[in-house]
Amino acid sequence: MIVDSVLNNTKAYFKEELVDCSIALDDGKIFKIGREANMPRADSRIDLKNLLVLPGLIDVHVHLRDEGKVRKEDFYTGTAAAAHGGFTTVVDMPNNDPVTMSPETLRTRMEIAENKVLVNVGFRSEFPKDAKDIEPILRVGALGFKLFMAEQIGGLDLDSDDFLEEAFTEVAKLGASVAVHAEDKDLLKHAVDAFKEKRRGDIAAFLEAHSERVELKAIQRVLNMTELSRAHVHFCHVSTAESLDAIAEGKKLGLKVNCEVTPHNLLLSSNDLKRIGFLGLSMPPVRGERHSKALWNGLKSGAVDVVASDHAPHLLKEKEAESVWDVKVGVPGLETTLSLLLTEVNRGRFSLGDLVRSLAEKPADLFALKGKGRLREGSDGDLTLVDLYDNYRIDPSKFLSKAKYSPFDGREVVGRAVKTYVGGRLIIDEGEVVAKPGTGRVIRRETTD
Repeated sequence: MIVDSVLNNTKAYFKEELVDCSIALDDGKIFKIGREANMPRADSRIDLKNLLVLPGLIDVHVHLRDEGKVRKEDFYTGTAAAAHGGFTTVVDMPNNDPVTMSPETLRTRMEIAENKVLVNVGFRSEFPKDAKDIEPILRVGALGFKLFMAEQIGGLDLDSDDFLEEAFTEVAKLGASVAVHAEDKDLLKHAVDAFKEKRRGDIAAFLEAHSERVELKAIQRVLNMTELSRAHVHFCHVSTAESLDAIAEGKKLGLKVNCEVTPHNLLLSSNDLKRIGFLGLSMPPVRGERHSKALWNGLKSGAVDVVASDHAPHLLKEKEAESVWDVKVGVPGLETTLSLLLTEVNRGRFSLGDLVRSLAEKPADLFALKGKGRLREGSDGDLTLVDLYDNYRIDPSKFLSKAKYSPFDGREVVGRAVKTYVGGRLIIDEGEVVAKPGTGRVIRRETTD
């Protein structure tokens, strides 16, 4: 038999350890992992010169924009950024223009993406107004739903616990999941209105408005809904020690809950915003060092399940304003996440196994991404090839994303993705896109028609 390609002279994170091996790829899958002498004949043989091979990384929280927000990012540039950063699968959020919240808007979004994407892309939908419309959205192929609690975006009435419970119960019945942006709308609006009345538009006002209490109250409300509905809930970008404790308690009670943290909440603090300014603003914001320490401890202990970038690109001019309330919040993260975390691995702050667990294994397991998350024969040929010791400074001008800024601009990091394979095809080679738009694929829930 002749396979498509054989990758020789590499180390791979295989069965929870580093092994010297070769990897054969055929028909988009991993055909064999083993000694070079045992590899089949191949159309091409590539010497990887001792690069580290990780299972293709997964980012479960990205905003790829496109459609009415194509000026900020599109499916091609967003997935080019993903591949550049070592991600082979991403999950797109629904706060688009138009908002993804119906079978029609989801189907249109998938059709546009199919001709542009370079990596695997799955989609979440906002909730529709009526719970009976949840199943048709899942039949189109949504991986699940997103509940944005800071303001009304989707069709679900945020003020009604009855509607929330009904929607969560329907999602549970259908075996899907809900990703939650947990900030209490009423507490937040009251605080923002009060600061605006005082003509306060500084970063300190933003941090106080988006307080720890605003996040915790929303999490506690959703935990109550989860207990009533038995839905699978994923808490996005958890940022405080108390929030993490509440989620951990929910797990102890047997609730099907998990959570993610972002690199910016792990590695930046509110003190850093004095230097970074509005470019570093996110929702929820970065917190004090007590909270980032708790998130790191949770990541190492397993209390934190996933690291996700919350890649949220904007135009640079949208980050510049006199008042913080006029700034578009969010940072691009697809091209910095892996290098930032590899740097911490090199420093001994956490292990390579922790990195693979939180960026590949757990995302695949939690969201039923079949054939992904681990290097094993028969799995998808999604590979992230890393130079573990490449030292460089983050330079946003070199991003493939349209968003050419970063709160980590100029930070020295050690380790980066060098080559990225998706479905057995080389997508990125030394920072250059070497595949055609549409090489990636749209992934859908396997239970749909």
